[in-house]
Amino acid sequence: MLDFIQKRMQKSMDKINKKMSINEEDILEILREVKLALLEADVSLEVVKLFTKQVKEKALDSKIIGKLNQQQTVIKIFKDELTNILGKKTCEVELKKIPTKIMMVGLQGSGKTTTAAKLATFFKKKKLCQNPLLVGDDIYRPAAREQLKQLANQTQTDYFTHDENNAVLIAKKALEFAEKSKNDLIIIDTAGRLAIDEILMQELRDIKKEIHPDYIFLVVDAMSGQDVINVAKIFHEELQLNGTIITKLDSDARGGAALSITHLLEVPIVFIGVGEKLSGLEVFHPDRMAERILGMGDVLTLIEKASEEVDEKMMKKIGYKMVSGKFDLNDLMNSLQQIKKLGKMKTILKMIPGLAGKIDEAKIEEAEEKFKIYTYLINSMTEIEKKIPKLLKNSSRKERILKGSGRSAREYNMLVTDFERMAKQMKDFASGKLQMKPGMI
Repeated sequence: MLDFIQKRMQKSMDKINKKMSINEEDILEILREVKLALLEADVSLEVVKLFTKQVKEKALDSKIIGKLNQQQTVIKIFKDELTNILGKKTCEVELKKIPTKIMMVGLQGSGKTTTAAKLATFFKKKKLCQNPLLVGDDIYRPAAREQLKQLANQTQTDYFTHDENNAVLIAKKALEFAEKSKNDLIIIDTAGRLAIDEILMQELRDIKKEIHPDYIFLVVDAMSGQDVINVAKIFHEELQLNGTIITKLDSDARGGAALSITHLLEVPIVFIGVGEKLSGLEVFHPDRMAERILGMGDVLTLIEKASEEVDEKMMKKIGYKMVSGKFDLNDLMNSLQQIKKLGKMKTILKMIPGLAGKIDEAKIEEAEEKFKIYTYLINSMTEIEKKIPKLLKNSSRKERILKGSGRSAREYNMLVTDFERMAKQMKDFASGKLQMKPGMI
């Protein structure tokens, strides 16, 4: 979804940057392009009209025409107005009560059950709670409760449901269970439907009345079209939502409709789902998202992600081995694993200012494929081969590794050549013979 909007918005931003000076005609031309880009991305017409109107007024009222740093001023106006549309401020979820109760609602297929498990993982990882409880309260979809139970096992989280098909009773008994088990956070996964009906809404109203949740989150699929706005409106009118969680934001969907909900209903986006892993949930920062859409990067999120996912001790050890010339294939493998923890390379590069849209996507995909191939090959080596890469020149070892990995001789030779080049560059760099330049490694 971000790709779809980013590519179109960045074209317009590039046009601004290339101009020596900006006049009123330029601003109107760029706004026409931006309007089309947002409508193509499925952003609500009402939101698009407001956004372009505000940008136009501020750009012309700021008297930038004829001034220095016109480009910076215009881009800042775009960023500020996009941030306003996306929600202005980050919405923080505070777990003040014990237990804090979160009720998850949404249509069937929005990713509600998986998101419930992702939420539990998020709060545990941030040390905001110690003992969360996942509650299977979807009594209609046959596999829903079993799915949540399996996710609870994967994340080592307490789980509760009840055999009786009564959603209100299950929610009530979950509170009793939580009290006995000393759970400090309860996440209730309620039933969804393919479309809203009165039976569903009455059940949700009854659950709310019974448990008095601290937060009610609507889970929205970024791949949904304009209908999702009406769906969100009904949920909000009936339950008074505290926020939305947008799933599949890293998909190829246009997704603008989901981003329109905040402005139209004044319901903040609280989290966004990225990737299939249970750790793939991020706090939604409107200002950072605006910067990403405009191709300005998102360094803060990248730093936060790295501090959480990357093993600092291991990276220091690898760094020492790099500069001391002792870098081996184990270190290469560990480096690749640490990079993989941060997510897809395409996503990482987009968070670095100046790189979004500047690197050929085919080359990024090629590099990611190379990572996979190297992993298969290295995993088929013995420990001694990883520590002493010179042994890889041996033809019988090469044959054994190729059979074990299922890769070709060309790919094997590529790994050996790339590693030798990398190791030599690091050795020369450590000895002062070589200055490190971008793209060397």
